[in-house]
Amino acid sequence: MTKLIPKPENLVPLVLAIRGEKVLLDADLAELYGVETKALNQAVKRNLDRFPDDFMFQLTAAEWERMRSQSVTSSPKASPMRSQSVTASRRKLSALPYAFTEQGIAMLSSVLRSPRAVEVNIAIMRTFVQLRRLMDSNRNLARKIEALGMKYDEQFTIVFDAIKQLIADDQDRKAKPKRRIGFL
Repeated sequence: MTKLIPKPENLVPLVLAIRGEKVLLDADLAELYGVETKALNQAVKRNLDRFPDDFMFQLTAAEWERMRSQSVTSSPKASPMRSQSVTASRRKLSALPYAFTEQGIAMLSSVLRSPRAVEVNIAIMRTFVQLRRLMDSNRNLARKIEALGMKYDEQFTIVFDAIKQLIADDQDRKAKPKRRIGFL
């Protein structure tokens, strides 16, 4: 079992959006912690009262199938991480995977007490914080763009009104009978 280096830049590709939540799958967490997926899930089941539905949930067969049919693996040179389709294809379908939210991952630190678990949890929490900051900065950027759009819409409204007035004046001028040139 390869141990992944717990750095935010290595963990971001493992964060998935499922049911509107940012989650990590049990197999990825087990690999990060350096334990078997079965061992991680057994530790969670022994402490199930610590993992309510908003901390952890099991994927449905449809969700799992959708994930398995997603993107092809990335180039091994690009990153030591693998795409989610590799995780999906490696897993035996004896049981559907569990997805852990940020709170569930934090709770794992109380269930798994090894130094590796502490190191990994710190890196995961930092990753979630970075993702939240990135989303906030994107929201701020979207608000600024919208404000600029409204500002320029007002300015362009003035321009379009002026153009419409010019067109209306031109049509009025064309509608009036022309004066004949020459002697009458």
